[in-house]
Amino acid sequence: MDDLLQEFLAETAESLGLLDGELVRLEDKPNDSELLQNIFRVFHTIKGTCGFLNLPRLEKVAHAGEDLLSTFRENTELVTPDAVSLILRCVDAIRALVNGMEASGAEPETDHTALIAEL
Repeated sequence: MDDLLQEFLAETAESLGLLDGELVRLEDKPNDSELLQNIFRVFHTIKGTCGFLNLPRLEKVAHAGEDLLSTFRENTELVTPDAVSLILRCVDAIRALVNGMEASGAEPETDHTALIAEL
């Protein structure tokens, strides 16, 4: 596995671990713009790096999560418990893709079309 990809996977796994707690906090503090910005930044970084590393499946999932988080930031959607659960499902999908790449060195061919549509 390429060193750059290996570093990306390690950093992404670490960021996802932090996101779990951040999302629980967001559910308790849905109007915390700094917290929302931190969560958005993780998704944005993952999405952007995926484009550079040619990881289209992971990029699509991260992009869909980023889009939903953008609606929260722009106040066009409210942060609700259901919305946070949906973002947590997105995090789980990203985690599964990352774990699959760590195990095999290649992006898993998992279909996340339904989740992306929901996001």
